[in-house]
Amino acid sequence: MTHAAKALIVFCLGLSLLACDSGPAPVPSSPDADADADGHGPATAATVAANKMLGEALSGWTGFDDSGDAERGLVAAAEQLQVPGFDDTLAWDGASYDFITGNAPDTVNPSLWRQEGLNNRAGLFEVSPGIYQLRGFDLANMSLISGERGWIVIDPLTTVETARSALDFARQHLDQRPVTAVIFTHSHIDHFGGVYGVVTPEAVASGEVQVIAPAEFMAEATSELVLAGQVMGRRADYMYGRRLSRSPRGHIGSGLGKQPAIGSVTIATPSLTVVDEVERHTIDGIEFVFQIVSGSEAPSEFVFYLPEQRAFCGAELVSRNLHNLYTLRGAKVRDALAWSGFIEASRQQFPEAEVMFNSHHWPVWGSGNIQRFLKQHRDIYKYIHDQTLRLAGQGMTPTEIANTIELPAALTESFPIRGYYGTVRHNSRAVYQFYFGWYDANPAHLNPLPPEDAGSRYVELLGGSERVLAAADAAYAEGDYRWVAELLNHLVFAEPDNTRARALLADAYDQLGYQAESGPWRDVYLSGAYELRNGPPETPLPTGSIRSILRETPVERVMELLATMIDGPAAADSALVLNFNLTDLDRNFVLRLENAVLHHREQQLAEDASVTINISHEFLLDMLVGEVDLSGLLTTDQLDIEGSRVDLVRFLSLLQVPDSTFAIVTP
Repeated sequence: MTHAAKALIVFCLGLSLLACDSGPAPVPSSPDADADADGHGPATAATVAANKMLGEALSGWTGFDDSGDAERGLVAAAEQLQVPGFDDTLAWDGASYDFITGNAPDTVNPSLWRQEGLNNRAGLFEVSPGIYQLRGFDLANMSLISGERGWIVIDPLTTVETARSALDFARQHLDQRPVTAVIFTHSHIDHFGGVYGVVTPEAVASGEVQVIAPAEFMAEATSELVLAGQVMGRRADYMYGRRLSRSPRGHIGSGLGKQPAIGSVTIATPSLTVVDEVERHTIDGIEFVFQIVSGSEAPSEFVFYLPEQRAFCGAELVSRNLHNLYTLRGAKVRDALAWSGFIEASRQQFPEAEVMFNSHHWPVWGSGNIQRFLKQHRDIYKYIHDQTLRLAGQGMTPTEIANTIELPAALTESFPIRGYYGTVRHNSRAVYQFYFGWYDANPAHLNPLPPEDAGSRYVELLGGSERVLAAADAAYAEGDYRWVAELLNHLVFAEPDNTRARALLADAYDQLGYQAESGPWRDVYLSGAYELRNGPPETPLPTGSIRSILRETPVERVMELLATMIDGPAAADSALVLNFNLTDLDRNFVLRLENAVLHHREQQLAEDASVTINISHEFLLDMLVGEVDLSGLLTTDQLDIEGSRVDLVRFLSLLQVPDSTFAIVTP
């Protein structure tokens, strides 16, 4: 059993589904005296000029009183906020953003600097009598509604640690009443992961605490994490600047908020699921009117209205930024037309709302302001949708459309729909992809060369690396950083050890990041620069506790993940049948490998299986989160292997564990 056990634990430890938040690698001293500790240099004259021009334009924009609204209703400020995590790390470090004060430095887009200064306002705020928000404890907000018996918690943040800290802070300034209900507005982890920081599993299981969510919440909440979690997590390293310092030359925030917390994540199965387009429910004495908006920002989502309070919760249907139709971490493309339609439906459904509070940012007060806010968000998604299709109808490709489409002034000079998170350029690409897919109809793009091969040929055609570097140097001097990136990306993929090319490409990425109004664009560019200078991460961060999510994840989903790990070429000549028996659930899955494809089916033990793995579901969870070492595996009575150990080892040898530290800007 020893060899099979070793192979099995290697496989299971590789399934630590959230072990994809890469931690900082050691940073060498920069040879450039003007560079910071991460190697990021100063802003060039071209960047200074571009940011200054935008800064001057900002002063002429009018509209919502963002600064006043971001402070309105403050009950208590949470200053120097730090929340302990696990293994001597911080789950949340709000204090690391305290440098965002005063005027924007040359190395930050002034519009993004303004947004992140507002996002820095952390504490407990009263939205209206009986409704409160905790902002600045995580990427998202946690809201509290006063019920007859206790608190109704809306969106309990990303982690147990931050959710517990936020609720404790609120209770210091409000009262100690219990939590009677939890509402998950949608299926993204920053809105449910901290649930067991505000309630106990026992209270949920007994029905003492009601859990309310939109239809298909559990399926959607777990599907991305299991099948695509490793790749999305690595890409999220870039999107949220996880390896960057918090500084004027590094990460300053995501536009939507600061960043996702890192800690223990949980989930609770809803006791009430909202299915119909509009449903009314009374929760702890408070009347709620729910509206399903699934397929907008999240595949499972609702908004709701509180008639007595005349308060509308827009969840993440709207926020104080242009959102993503496609998120840079990677996800299914969102439907811009449906999104716009849901906003209009909410506007018409709840016209009497006097206050609107959402899952991110600060509220909107006044029915007129709410109507204007909703119309602008409705129209920007529909404008991007309609104009993308119009330009596609003129034969333009996604790249051409992204560089052509322009918003009218009414949708440009309004801070709440600026591209702090999503952007017009990448959202127009998302609309194109939604309708037409990745192929732009140009035959040259149907079967392109891989980047290493194409890079080598371009470099040779251009006369060698010195010629490419000379052209890139000239473009850099002119402030043409996108062209520098285009040229040097080819050279770096052709010659990954070319230190001059890597250094100049990193410098160009710095400048593109400094000019970006979108927080994710800034982080992506600066993370690319960081990786060119320091290499990819060596190890992932510890996962913390993800048992709750894994326990609620259908076993079938884990089997689907297993199929995605099969090394197809290596499995080409293999034909295997295995029984996977979960003893404590009394469930058996038969795995069949044929034609290099792994299929699973829940059924009785297959007589033609060459090996049977008997394992408890709880022990499997221990293995998935890395809580079992080899000695524990060998001594446990929760694992037993019957049949051909040779076939088991053969099967396990075909599994390719996902790499959560793969290189992105180099081959």
